[in-house]
Amino acid sequence: MVVSHSRALAEAAVELARGMLPGRELAVGIAAGDVDGGLGTDATAIADAVTAVDGGDGVVVLMDLGSAVLSAETALEFLDDDQRARVVLSPAPLVEGLVGAAVVAASGASRDRVAAEALQGLAPKQAHLAG
Repeated sequence: MVVSHSRALAEAAVELARGMLPGRELAVGIAAGDVDGGLGTDATAIADAVTAVDGGDGVVVLMDLGSAVLSAETALEFLDDDQRARVVLSPAPLVEGLVGAAVVAASGASRDRVAAEALQGLAPKQAHLAG
């Protein structure tokens, strides 16, 4: 799931991730922008999006900037204990993390495996530029 201050940014990141999965479907929730369509985040919208995409196996949430993290943390308070326990707020980079997470999620990987893959999002770029 993607939490972003910008709906356009979130939709573009999801489109890029889905582009890596030709012919495969993957539920990726988006909670982005404020209620008026401007920039911002909304904890209630985040909680609603988590609920919409949680099929019982859990949800990995990737966020863009600092206050998106705060809004996602607040959103957890709106969920019941069981659902809250299935949510991982990932410190992974939004775009790179989302692409990797989407690929392994589409293969049926567990929530923990998806979260671990998201965390590796910067590794290829770091390795390339370090050399």
